[in-house]
Amino acid sequence: MLALAGLMIVVVMLAAILTNRLSPLVAMILIPVLGAVLLGKGGEVPAYVVAGIAKIAPVAGMFVFAILFFGVVSDAGLLAPLVRGVLRLVGRRPARVTVGTAALALLIHLDGSGAVCFLITIPALLPLYDRLGMDRRVLACCASLAAGVNFLPWTGPTIRAGAALHLPVGDIFTPMLPVQAVGLVFVFGAAWWMGRREEARLGLRADAASLLEPHADMAALGDPAWQRPRLFWVNLAVTAVVVGLMVAGKAEPVVIFMGGTALVLAINYPRAEDQRLRIEAHARPAMLMAGVLFAAGAFTGIMNGAGLIKALAQASVAMVPQAWGGAIPVALALVAMPLSLLFDPDSFYFGVLPVVAQVSGHFGVAPAQVAQAALLGVHTVGFPVSPLTPATFLVAGLSRIELGAHQRFAFPWLYAASLVMVVAAVVMGRL
Repeated sequence: MLALAGLMIVVVMLAAILTNRLSPLVAMILIPVLGAVLLGKGGEVPAYVVAGIAKIAPVAGMFVFAILFFGVVSDAGLLAPLVRGVLRLVGRRPARVTVGTAALALLIHLDGSGAVCFLITIPALLPLYDRLGMDRRVLACCASLAAGVNFLPWTGPTIRAGAALHLPVGDIFTPMLPVQAVGLVFVFGAAWWMGRREEARLGLRADAASLLEPHADMAALGDPAWQRPRLFWVNLAVTAVVVGLMVAGKAEPVVIFMGGTALVLAINYPRAEDQRLRIEAHARPAMLMAGVLFAAGAFTGIMNGAGLIKALAQASVAMVPQAWGGAIPVALALVAMPLSLLFDPDSFYFGVLPVVAQVSGHFGVAPAQVAQAALLGVHTVGFPVSPLTPATFLVAGLSRIELGAHQRFAFPWLYAASLVMVVAAVVMGRL
């Protein structure tokens, strides 16, 4: 009974989100509450919700302050000279341009936002691609590869995985650093290969001096009124310390980003009014995601408190042969990237992943392994081609190519990157 009820709640929630009948925030609150009431557990719902929110609060706080931190240092001009430096280095040789595209996207994506990454990278390089006659699909693909493989502790999938399974994001992310490094080697190798292929298609000589001329179109980044070029090295040092502490796990992520945000606001914008304006400028995306995370806390709190996840997992265990149980993370990792085309981030990480983790747990598999398997593709490498994420339409629109053309061209490269990381994870004993 409980297993069937849990399955129905998850299915109805996924259907409501995937069909755009309800927003993720509304679906993750109303549907489990209604399910709990129908099961006769309505009086216990407030306690379930509070318990779920208590577990999610540190993750939600980390996300809010991560958005504010990276938004403030970007406003102050931390990224501007770095972007211009990359553009000067790429010259006009396609093989260097594609590698530079991946490097620039990787750099910009350090703030964890795919939309910001594409909004800066693609317009900055599109004139150069057009001038050289290069395929715009290559631009979209190289940027997508770099952003997709560069999953970080403060990016949406990692935060969702930690929140859904009640795990510190450091426990999920840090062991995956060597695997991610292998993925990045593939990204730059693939970018170089696409560049060489463009050189051959265009009939360009690789040693032509004209191909090494610097790119002159250096678009201005951000509002000059808010930039603080004299504080570049200070902001860079603070950012390095914040990221270093985050990766090293020296303190809770929310504490690190709270302190970092307060510090960069005080350093760059001493006036209280300026600090308020910078916070307001980045408050909308921060609070939207925080709302979804708190709703996810309510959902997981009800599902766990009412025993629905446990019952659903126990029923699922009976369907998995004993010999296959330990292979669940590898199996999930192999299909993780295509799953991005079937589920939006919230539906998968808050609806599907907890069930997979519960099933795997019965076979002795740690929840962190299941989360790591998901991060090898589900809305990391897969998000730039998923029709369920706005970033896919953004990258196609900014590159001025058809969505279908982008998906057909980029999908094999993105899936290959995911599979390379899966192999690396298995070899290194991470899965």
